Amino acid sequence: MNKANVRKLALDVLLAIEEREAYSNLLLNKAIETNSLSSKDVALLTEIVYGTIQRRDTLDYYLKPFMKTKKLERWVHILLRLSLYQMIYLDRIPDRAILFEAVEIAKKRGHKGIASMVNGVLRSIQRQGVPSLERIRNEVERLSIATSHPRWLVQRWVEQFGMEETKKMCEANLLPPEQTARVNTWKTTVAEVLTMLKEEGIEAVPSNVVDAGIKILKGNAARTKAFREGLLTIQDESSMLVGYALGVHEGDRVLDSCAAPGGKTTHIAELLRNTGQVIALDLHEHKVKLIKEQAERLNLSNVEAMQMDSRDVGARFSEESFDKILVDAPCSGLGVIRRKPEIKYNKKEEDIEQLASIQLDILSAVAPLLKKGGTLVYSTCTIDRAENERVIAQFLATHPQFELDPTLESRLPAPVQRYVHNGQLQLLPHYFYSDGFFIASLRKKGE
Repeated sequence: MNKANVRKLALDVLLAIEEREAYSNLLLNKAIETNSLSSKDVALLTEIVYGTIQRRDTLDYYLKPFMKTKKLERWVHILLRLSLYQMIYLDRIPDRAILFEAVEIAKKRGHKGIASMVNGVLRSIQRQGVPSLERIRNEVERLSIATSHPRWLVQRWVEQFGMEETKKMCEANLLPPEQTARVNTWKTTVAEVLTMLKEEGIEAVPSNVVDAGIKILKGNAARTKAFREGLLTIQDESSMLVGYALGVHEGDRVLDSCAAPGGKTTHIAELLRNTGQVIALDLHEHKVKLIKEQAERLNLSNVEAMQMDSRDVGARFSEESFDKILVDAPCSGLGVIRRKPEIKYNKKEEDIEQLASIQLDILSAVAPLLKKGGTLVYSTCTIDRAENERVIAQFLATHPQFELDPTLESRLPAPVQRYVHNGQLQLLPHYFYSDGFFIASLRKKGE
């Protein structure tokens, strides 16, 4: 496949993401699987797709002075964006090649008039350069455009974390995501898995955050013998912390109330060394299937996955029948923008309040099922306090039999302990360049 076709494919993927509000990682993976792409073409396609989404608002700010008409067909606008992204952010490709291929795509997909307009806009930018971001006086608006995050979101983060932290967070969200994996230490060691991966041409190093984690520098660990044999699971380092936060002991009965796709479920099952029982729930049957597949691949027999709304658990399970409970709650996902950059454009401020209500309902529903003296861990892959600290505060205010667990810090790896405060951990994306993540550990009084 030549470079022009890679750009055409990038246009198709970007258009589908916008039209369907679909996840970029899923559509990109599908495009890679269904087209015969070399490793170089995969790298270029990934770069263009992710980069164009990540920088969307910045690119539109640069394009605006050169656009004579506001009524562009969506595909034309996306073609201009992805072409400008390459011109500004990819120094390996000469402008003449980018312009030529953009015009060719415009001719084939549209007509000569559109091709002429695309050529004119890109050549004007090439001659005149893009407008300076320093023209934007308001600091929040300037950061919003410079890092391509919606203004309401930047404003919200500034109010919660301050301007400096928000700037670091927004800049971290523009970096490409890294692949990390959790080694199944019930079966093998990190050193043994690293050796296996090296034999298959995969470059990887131990995680500097989690002892059981590895970081992939080159290659795809999901397509290896180690993965097929259940020796590792693709998982972000922040997400791996949840299993340790629960502090399970062999023989424990654990409820994972919002479990799909099963990364945390299977980690808990591994930490139990395939003893006890992990009941894994999800609202959707097709997602329950994913949990079962993960457990099967890892040869874990202590996982029982079932379809259920976790707000209805009281009708199925007895009170005080679980030693540990995990609520990995549905959330806005604002901590995983590096992996799913379209999230920042698709979410609205009111979504956060609606999700916080659901999160509180789930916590209240599962609370009676925990044994006295048991641990309830609440986690999200977001960084917004309305979904994190505020939800926990509201839960504790109405459930006096629960208290924050000061021992959480001792169960987590040393590098993250400094971020634990009063039984709660908030990781921002720039701390370890892992996902933004929140974990709270609660203890049920009585023992």
